[in-house]
Amino acid sequence: MADNKAKSTKPANKTPPKSPSDPAKERAAKRLSYDSNSSHEGAMAGELSALEEAFRKFAIHGDTRATGKEMHGKNWSKLCKDCHVIDGKNVTITDVDIVFSKIKGKSSRTITFEQFKEALQELSKKRFKDKSDEEAVQEIHKLIEGKVPIISGVTKAISSPTVSRLTDTSKFTGSHKERFDPSGKGKGKAGREDLVDSSGYVSGYKHAGTYDHKVQGSK
Repeated sequence: MADNKAKSTKPANKTPPKSPSDPAKERAAKRLSYDSNSSHEGAMAGELSALEEAFRKFAIHGDTRATGKEMHGKNWSKLCKDCHVIDGKNVTITDVDIVFSKIKGKSSRTITFEQFKEALQELSKKRFKDKSDEEAVQEIHKLIEGKVPIISGVTKAISSPTVSRLTDTSKFTGSHKERFDPSGKGKGKAGREDLVDSSGYVSGYKHAGTYDHKVQGSK
């Protein structure tokens, strides 16, 4: 009987009961985890060199679907133009196009950042002929570092003869002419409505308003 009782006895649960969760502590832990991830991402972003930042900004220019990891020929040419890699003497637009075609893959239309650096190395030999290879690369990097695409094509006001003629008040006729004085300034209400003349003089009388001056002068 004693043995049966011993066998039927369940082993004691040695796992300590879980303490009730504290919502405030859970939120604090999640916030700490989020801050850690954010700081890590910020550190990764901070590791980008000024040259790579410029590469990415030019790579996404004009293309909302671009990721910034690859650059197509059009933006490559714009970068070389905006950053004065093209000087029209040692490096021309033709040189830029040739180097791009040489560096990119046969079936590819874009270049990566590593290929971008190779292309700059090729151009640096032509752009800075009087410097060593290492110095030439450094100089061409300085032209690009920290630069952003130049926005062009801003709409400007164009002087049109037609618009000038339509806005020249000296050429207005009829009722429109009455709305402006000789200097072109609008008369306001006086130019839109017939105001009653209460001066006592006949309309258009040349000597209107001179009577008082004459009487006072005679006295």
